[in-house]
Order: sequence, then structure tokens, then C-alpha cells
Amino acid sequence: MKIIITGGGGFLGSQLATTLLNRGRLTGPSGGQEPIDVIILIDARFITPQNDPRMQQIVGDISNRDVINEAIGSAKNISIFHLASMVSGECENRYDDALRVNLDGGRNIFEAARVAAGRPRVVFASSIASFGGASMPTPVSDLAKQTPQTTYGMTKAICELLVNDHTRKGHFDGRSARLPTVIIRPGKPNAAASSWASGMFREPLNGETCELPVHRDQPHPMTGFRTVVDSFIALHEVPEDRLGDDRAYGLPAHRVTPTLAEQILRDLTEEKDFVLGQIADAFDPRIQAIVDTWPTAADGTRALALGLPEPPPLKHIVQQYLETFAQAE
Repeated sequence: MKIIITGGGGFLGSQLATTLLNRGRLTGPSGGQEPIDVIILIDARFITPQNDPRMQQIVGDISNRDVINEAIGSAKNISIFHLASMVSGECENRYDDALRVNLDGGRNIFEAARVAAGRPRVVFASSIASFGGASMPTPVSDLAKQTPQTTYGMTKAICELLVNDHTRKGHFDGRSARLPTVIIRPGKPNAAASSWASGMFREPLNGETCELPVHRDQPHPMTGFRTVVDSFIALHEVPEDRLGDDRAYGLPAHRVTPTLAEQILRDLTEEKDFVLGQIADAFDPRIQAIVDTWPTAADGTRALALGLPEPPPLKHIVQQYLETFAQAE
């Protein structure tokens, strides 16, 4: 069985690839468990080369259909995890590029899956940024109307609809995981408007100062990276007859504020011998304006009913980051 992961050079894509290799098997188009023979990672760039012979890297832009065709080839048993995307802040600044990568790239993935043999399963990484507007409820559930107020959220909502329609037409077996903000991402801050959500943990844990662009009482739905990876796989494995006609499932999340993050960090310093950096106020009205359009709490009831995992306590998520990444940084 061949697995395609777009965004395979990124944080979640690389974690998903490693987890799938360790798992060794997935449900294939036959409906039975099939061994994973190869995982193809597609991304615009890769920082770390892969040494496992079962993993291959393709450097390319998903808006180029030839890149997708090269990855799929003539394989008959494939599954696709479509994670590649421009992030929120980039999309606001580069509208045409956002349409090219997030929409045209998504269509390329979906069209390739449409013509692939065996009606493959496709798992799409969506976002709670697909919600927004004055009528958005709190918490937001899968039943809320999608009126995104960012270009990023708009592209995610459209791709969710495309997944539903391709599935309805029988082109492929699609599933969308609607992600809250995922923490804690290693490395440096990126262009996402939610980058502060990881930064307010990561930088202090590294003994550095986090410049906080939002209010300290800003609530935001967050979940751990391990939970998201496990959710991608769990959603892939759900039997199709349990999914219904709306294939987009919002993942459960904690409602976290910077004030709560500070408290969790202080609690950890009582158990571990290290000095925390500070969270410093550096209010950015542009970032706050984007964050204000997003949900402040998420209802993951439908995902939980399918058996997708609930995130562990926030303190455990921080400990998972320390176990997995802290030594590398």
C-alpha cells in the first residue's frame, strides 16, 4: 500500500509519517488491513532527509499537477493525507498565492484521487478558521454555519465542500479533520496568526522571551500534536458506513488563554529544574483582529462519537513536547 502525505516536510506531516511507519498497516481500498510499503512525502522543501527506505521525498508545489501525478504513479492501493497549505497570516498577505496553493493545490489532490484505482481514502486537514462572523456560536460545533472571515478559513471551507461532493459522487472516500490550533510546534515562529499559541509555551521553555501579540485573556481552542496525528489515522480507519454525508469532523480541544499557559509553565518549574523565559506583552492589532474572527471554543462531540481521541490534559501536552523536541532545540 502506498501512502501520500502532502506537507510531508512539515511538523505534522513528518510526525504522521513516522507514526504510520511504526504502525505498519492501514485500511486499504479493499476494506482490509494492508501493509504500508512506501510513504511519499510531498513538500516545497525538506529540512531533514529521510533514511528509511520506505519513505521518499518529492520536492514540489502541490499547485503543479505533475508533482501529484509523479507521487501517485500507477499505484492501485493508495491513501492520501492532504496536509499541505499556506498558513493564515500568509494567506491574508498573499491572496493569489493562497488561492493557487490552498484551492488549486487541493483540487489537484482531489482530482488525482478521483482517477486513482480503487476509490482511495483521502483525509484532509481543515481548520476551525473555516468558521467566523457575527453569528458564530460558542462553542462552535460541526452544525454551525461556516462564514469564515479570513482567506485561509475560506479555502479550508471550500475544500471541505469539495471533499463532501467528491465523496457523494463516488470519486473517493473523503474525510476532513477540522483542526484547532496544534501545540507545541518546535522551531521558530512562523507566519500563522496563531503562532503565538505555541510560542507562549516554546519560548519560555527554551529560556527565551515570547512576544505575545494578543490579549492575555484571549481564549483559543488548542490540542496536542500527538492527538492530531492519532486523529488523522483514527479518522482514516473509521468504516465508511459510520460517516454519513457530512465528512468534516471538528476535533475536541482545550480552551486555553495565555494566562492559563503561564500557570501551567509555573507548575512545571516546580517539578523540573529549569529557568523559564518570559511572556512579554507585544500587542499586534493585526494579529488580534484575525484571531478575533476565530472560534474561542470547539465542540468535538461528533469526532468523539466516532472514537477519535480526546486531548490529554494541557500539562501532559507540554510534557509531550519536552519529551519529543526539547533536546533538539
